[in-house]
Amino acid sequence: MAKDVSEQGRVLVNGREAKPSAAVKVGDELTVQFGQKLVTVRVERIAESTKKDEASSLYTLVKEEPIAKDNGMNW
Repeated sequence: MAKDVSEQGRVLVNGREAKPSAAVKVGDELTVQFGQKLVTVRVERIAESTKKDEASSLYTLVKEEPIAKDNGMNW
């Protein structure tokens, strides 16, 4: 799913459009379009695998905002 979303241009890493192969590191900010909203998170740590209940420790929610129809983005 992440590959598909990225290929559609709906993922930004530090404000730049991300390709599926983009490397993400601690401190990066990811912005993802989910439906009619943008969600921005900051990467706090990277793990090869994690349990579902521990996944939220990998990032911090920076902001969540609705997409304005006239925001100038092609999303």
